[in-house]
Amino acid sequence: MEPITAALMLGSTGLSVFGQLSAGQAAKEASELNAFGIETEAELGKAQAMQMAQARMDEYESASSANLASFAAAGRDIGSDRSVKAFMEKQKEIIGKDIGRMGTQSQMELMKGRQQAAAERTAGRAARTASLFSAASTATSGLYKYQQAK
Repeated sequence: MEPITAALMLGSTGLSVFGQLSAGQAAKEASELNAFGIETEAELGKAQAMQMAQARMDEYESASSANLASFAAAGRDIGSDRSVKAFMEKQKEIIGKDIGRMGTQSQMELMKGRQQAAAERTAGRAARTASLFSAASTATSGLYKYQQAK
């Protein structure tokens, strides 16, 4: 085999190996970036849920004040009227359940985001590992062909 042909064969193999390694590393880095984006979205969702819970609490407080004012304007004794007390207790129960559901939903979304991010990272590591095996196979094959052609 001519030296130039041997050099071209080895150079081609080297470029293939380099390309496979680079592609694997790029896939791993892309998955890390995607995972970070997924986690960021999950955290944003958590912050939005907290804002919604606060808005719901503000709404409750405003409605409670309006209800108490209405009862007082109607001549009801707010301190001793059992129906007023029962109404206000029921409203507290409702707001508690609403905020509890918001918190549960927020936690579920956060866990889902973390699981998706972990899966994304695993896929990136798998792509990187696959590229290492592929590059090793290419290098071995190239060296074998070089030896055969010699």
